[in-house]
Amino acid sequence: MGSDLAPLIAVVGSDGSGKSTLSADLLAHIQKTRAAESGYLGLGSGEQGRRIGRWPIIGPPLHRFLDGIADRLREPDEPIPAYLAARYALNKSKKRRAKFDALLEQRRAGKVIVTDRYPQIEVPGLHDGPILAGRATSARLAAMQAEERALYAEMAAYHPSLVIRLHVDVDTVMARKPDHDRALITRKVETVPLLAFNGAPIVDIDATIPYEEELALATAAVDRALAGA
Repeated sequence: MGSDLAPLIAVVGSDGSGKSTLSADLLAHIQKTRAAESGYLGLGSGEQGRRIGRWPIIGPPLHRFLDGIADRLREPDEPIPAYLAARYALNKSKKRRAKFDALLEQRRAGKVIVTDRYPQIEVPGLHDGPILAGRATSARLAAMQAEERALYAEMAAYHPSLVIRLHVDVDTVMARKPDHDRALITRKVETVPLLAFNGAPIVDIDATIPYEEELALATAAVDRALAGA
């Protein structure tokens, strides 16, 4: 889907894999020859939670409470924790869809997009997939979960022109992001290979090699993709 759209390059991987740095450098490279813009399809929940955790007195316990809700939402074997949490998650996903639609408009206007995330449906609960990954315990929750899954299926139907999939080990991530939860990072690292993006072209890169080498590999892959677009 999207043959009338300008190319989109998606850089994906676990937290701490260097998505933001690489996508910024790739954007600068593309802008030398084409109209291009950056795109952000994340929700900002992680950094928002860490900011809350720095609030005086109430911050740390509120951060723990919100993290607990987020953990239960992303666990496939856990029940979705009540209507309000599900409504919050669905609203977040609708905001992501609005961002996605704005990027589509830019692509229709001929601008190449470089984004350091991309919606997917292969791994619910992680990697910018559906937030409501758990079990729906009522018809109302099941309907909300189905509505959210439909949003992601619609977004995933638009294949990126190229996915650069960054791989990194858990110890490297924790050295780069010591404030992150190791168990969650382990899950993210282990599930990166499952991200297929509906059959989009994918280039795998080891994000622990020297950055100059990583950038050279990514730039060459982008050049090939744009030449064939």
